Amino acid sequence: MGAYVPAGRFPLLAGAFMTVGVAKVAGVPTVLACTPPRRDGTADPAVLYSCYLSGADRVYVLGGVQALAAMAFGLVGEPAVDMLVGAGNAYVAEAKRQLFGKVAIDLLAGPSEVAVIADETADPATVAADLLGQAEHGTESPAALVTTSRQLGEAVIAEADRQLETLKTRDIAGPAWRDYGSVTWAKDAATAAALMDDLAPEHLEIQTADDEYYHNTLRNYGSIFLGRWSTVAYSDKGMAGTNHVLPTAGGAKHSAGLSVSRFLKPLTYQRVERSATPEAAGAVETISQYEGMAAHEATATIRLDAYRTDEA
Repeated sequence: MGAYVPAGRFPLLAGAFMTVGVAKVAGVPTVLACTPPRRDGTADPAVLYSCYLSGADRVYVLGGVQALAAMAFGLVGEPAVDMLVGAGNAYVAEAKRQLFGKVAIDLLAGPSEVAVIADETADPATVAADLLGQAEHGTESPAALVTTSRQLGEAVIAEADRQLETLKTRDIAGPAWRDYGSVTWAKDAATAAALMDDLAPEHLEIQTADDEYYHNTLRNYGSIFLGRWSTVAYSDKGMAGTNHVLPTAGGAKHSAGLSVSRFLKPLTYQRVERSATPEAAGAVETISQYEGMAAHEATATIRLDAYRTDEA
């Protein structure tokens, strides 16, 4: 298995935990990792250490689409991998899309995104901070608030503008909030839940007086964070136990995030007893005749004839 561990604008230390570490827990025997070099040509030391802690067998200082190609086609003196996982920029995502079929992939992830459902009991400063926390990932990172309280929505907008004034990464979070941020006022909790299920966000925070209602009602999200004391950053940094390699751009309507199960391959088998032959073979003959698949029919007929011969 090959893991891409990004370390571009921000060295994301938990990336290896969520990819290399999960694969190792699942029992993958050999895990390669690639991480892009810094300006001096060396790997980020903390990212490299996180790969080591996660159990990577070998780490290559190689970034971008060439890293994915190298792992997929075995161009670094290693056998070609069977699966590629890990987040990256738009070029990395496109490379994974084009390599899918040659290798398996975890999912196609776009810009990191966050959505929050909040009501009048929520703290505007906390909600604004959490929205900007994911907007910080990139200038195209969506951040959406759905609220049943117009007053809360207006307060969050004002608070986000205030926090951006002193935020060190406002050159990233500011454009993301301006161009991809949204605040929607829903008339009631049911409407808020319906809007959010249609959005199907990657990260979803719930900060309301009735968090359990939303937890029990919502169906489409990558991962959910319940209550004021939960935040996406706890997961992003590996503190909350859940994986942050999650579907984006509405992908949560049909896909789940990366987990141990993604590295497990169910293998099925069957052994039919002689006594089951009349029932099974007879049904297959009938179905195959209707479909016009004579060779399929013959595989059943030859066994049925053998069964009858043995009986005689």
